Amino acid sequence: MSVHPVAVELEAWIDPSQAFAQWAGRHDHCFWLDGEATESGGWSWVGIGTPAVSEVVTAAPIGAATASAQRWPAGRFRGGWVGWFGYEVGAAAAGAPVHPDAADAPSSLWLRASQWYAFDHARQRVFFVDHEDTAERGVVPDALLPEGEVRPEDIAAPAAAVARHGADQYAELIERCRAHIREGDAYQLCLTTRFTVAGPPVDPLAVYLRLRAGSPAPFGALIRSGDVALLSASPERFLDVEGERVRTSPIKGTRRRSPDPAEDAALAAELVGDEKERAENLMIVDLMRNDLSRVCEPGSIAVDELFAVHSYRQVHQLVSTVSGTLRPGIRVSDLLAATFPAGSMTGAPKLSAMTILHRLEGAPRGIFSGCLGWIGEDGGLDLAMIIRSIVTHPGGAYVGAGGGITWRSVPSAEVAEVALKARGPLAALGASLPEGW
Repeated sequence: MSVHPVAVELEAWIDPSQAFAQWAGRHDHCFWLDGEATESGGWSWVGIGTPAVSEVVTAAPIGAATASAQRWPAGRFRGGWVGWFGYEVGAAAAGAPVHPDAADAPSSLWLRASQWYAFDHARQRVFFVDHEDTAERGVVPDALLPEGEVRPEDIAAPAAAVARHGADQYAELIERCRAHIREGDAYQLCLTTRFTVAGPPVDPLAVYLRLRAGSPAPFGALIRSGDVALLSASPERFLDVEGERVRTSPIKGTRRRSPDPAEDAALAAELVGDEKERAENLMIVDLMRNDLSRVCEPGSIAVDELFAVHSYRQVHQLVSTVSGTLRPGIRVSDLLAATFPAGSMTGAPKLSAMTILHRLEGAPRGIFSGCLGWIGEDGGLDLAMIIRSIVTHPGGAYVGAGGGITWRSVPSAEVAEVALKARGPLAALGASLPEGW
């Protein structure tokens, strides 16, 4: 007989950072799904779990939530799994060649949530949720009633990261992408690279607090399992299932922010009017429409938002949203087989793009450009793209970054965009871009 979670509202607000610090001090496997930076205030979940087998997670059915879920007070996540799938997991399943990973971090990791705090930022309410079958179920342990807020320590002196590709080499790879596009091998290619920071293990919470302070994002996350952690300031939703509807919100198109309001508005207007950016975004919209049609009811696919500018602290992004009604009987594995890796991180046509990028990039992406979030036992899920993110492990850390290449791409502009995307995560690590970038 399955155990239903119990939610108990706390009498006073506690800070999510301190809640995570308390969990992390007692458990090897913990998570913080950080929704504070969403426009509506959002929900965050901070808790602990036990490692789960990926095949169990992907076998979960998705679709219409049960009636009891509608009465649940503690946000959309009411039990299930929290974790990630790395890029190569999806690429290999889709039939693309992949590079062996260095195994500095697992390519997929999922925790079955056992206890967590649910934070309603808009209403300043906190719930303690217990999914364990124990005599103390639903009783908040005194040791898990934190006070105050954790603040990251200052970084003494930044160190330079090491790039997988130098800026000049990356520019050459862009030209090779354009050559493939000219020959008709692809319409668009999402070329990526990696920046590595070597050194002793870092404190994931301290790094994440610096990351979220400098780059607040609607899909922030810190997932730690043993000595490996994924820290994300992702602005991009990959897949969201609520009821029978599934939606995806690909990002293609980036401009920096400016402290000058007039210049900032001009940059946003330039982004939405740029033919190259619009063409790049539209290609991915068409790709995601096709992907979702494989698991959705005929005629149900809709483009809910096209070429919308979403603004974050460091960048403006060009975002579109595609949705559809799921067919009955769809499981997580079916949805991932149809959509993962996301088209915004591959290009189009997807299999051809992944095959070309395998040759050009010359090394594994790892967790970067995969997806992270939660998968619910009630049929819901919410997954974000793993971009603007950091992976920490015993040997150091790495940051992935990239961008979509079309025939209209200008190498110098694309190199600058990669640098812009990598700068925030590297700064959170106390590192700077390598010379030339």
